[in-house]
Amino acid sequence: MQTAEIRIEHLFKSYQNIVALNDINLEIRQGELFGFIGPDGAGKTTLFRILSSLMIPDKGKASMMGLDVVANYKEIRKKIGYMPGRFSLYQDLTVEENLRFFAGVHGASIEDNYHLIKDIYSQIEPFKDRPSGKLSGGMKQKLALSCALIHRPKVLLLDEPTTGVDAVSRQEFWAMLKKLREAGLTILVSTPYMDEASLCDRVALIQKGTIMDVATPDSMIAQFGFPLISVRSSKMNLLLDDLKSLAETKMAYRFGDAVHGIMELDNKKMLIEALLNKGHEKIECETITPTIEDCFLLLMQTKDE
Repeated sequence: MQTAEIRIEHLFKSYQNIVALNDINLEIRQGELFGFIGPDGAGKTTLFRILSSLMIPDKGKASMMGLDVVANYKEIRKKIGYMPGRFSLYQDLTVEENLRFFAGVHGASIEDNYHLIKDIYSQIEPFKDRPSGKLSGGMKQKLALSCALIHRPKVLLLDEPTTGVDAVSRQEFWAMLKKLREAGLTILVSTPYMDEASLCDRVALIQKGTIMDVATPDSMIAQFGFPLISVRSSKMNLLLDDLKSLAETKMAYRFGDAVHGIMELDNKKMLIEALLNKGHEKIECETITPTIEDCFLLLMQTKDE
């Protein structure tokens, strides 16, 4: 059985009158790739700053590898790698200079630990003499990850690491995380991108400082509990409001080029007839498997009821 690498108990944090974290309780297992999924302002960055010992909670406690993040902050910082949401390396230093600096801070060297970052750093090594401020978004991301890994951490904290990078770089980055996880590293990732949830072992859906659900992506989808339909018609500008007006509709929202409807009953024939009566034509209607985003939106409505 996997042991708990990280324990969070009744964690609270607020900024004046704004609650950032509201009674967070969680255990994260050793060797787990765990995702915190939620929009901007959900509390993800505050939680990561507390776990990385950069911020003190108002109430509650958190421990990593058996060490309290407040009382044992010096030991914690030696054992974790932290990649903040904003690119925080020295932009006037070159790629190699940044890496040597962060290795030196932890008493390590590139030469001794090169094998830890080889797969990642080798992709940017041809640009090792380039100032880091002149790198592309994807290359900055790889350099920041290399700097977070160079001292051989046991836990890796990545706060929205793929925000602002292109789709190809996002895919490459998650492929790297999978390899690191397979090597035994415990990884925490926060992201506003719901599609990245499926790449984690488990996810926590977080909104307004509250964790709404914790589960594997598959089990979260399996517990959705309602028929979900995807609808298109000749009058897309009216479709959302017309679908919401039906008694059988629990919730409806735009999703890409379609409208998703969470229904009380899976009765497409009845739905099509109702939309035809409202003047819609060329109606396309299919029952679909929910995504993590659908699960998140349903939980949001359930919480507000």
